[in-house]
Amino acid sequence: MSTPSTSGRKDAQRNRLRLLETARALFAERGDDVQMPELARAAGVGVGTVYRHFPTRQALVEAAAEHRFGELATYARTECRGQPELGRGLELYLTRVGEVLAGDRGLSAAIEAARGTSGTEPRGTALTELEAAIQVLIADGRAAGTLRADATVADVYMLVGALSATIRTGSGDWPRFIELAMNGLRAS
Repeated sequence: MSTPSTSGRKDAQRNRLRLLETARALFAERGDDVQMPELARAAGVGVGTVYRHFPTRQALVEAAAEHRFGELATYARTECRGQPELGRGLELYLTRVGEVLAGDRGLSAAIEAARGTSGTEPRGTALTELEAAIQVLIADGRAAGTLRADATVADVYMLVGALSATIRTGSGDWPRFIELAMNGLRAS
């Protein structure tokens, strides 16, 4: 049996998740131009609920980015590990990142705008989990003999940054970029 405080926490968690999902949809539709009252209306909650969860727009953007990092970490752990062709996990992960970035350009623009004003990038447990998941994919690739021994999580972040810029600016074929990047990461 749930107590009133347990029920309240579950409602708060559901509201937070609904707000994050609605924010991502609005960012995808309108880019960085989404305001908090508009988010409240679209999510079907009061503006006070939005501000209780996200006291500033910056906090909302960082939480949406952390949510996206969490989804990518889950994907890396569940879909990229244990592939029949061991060591292919990192390529699958980078392809998924490309798909997410291409489909979620508005959130990416909002994150870039937030970084520009604060000088920081989103942080949180999801980012830590993502780093751990990427490290496992790198270790799998090394163990399979498909990845260079000196490949690092920092290398993957550098590639994701370049992938993001390629997608954001439309300056190239992002699947081709991943193919070329993976060629550079392969063991010789």
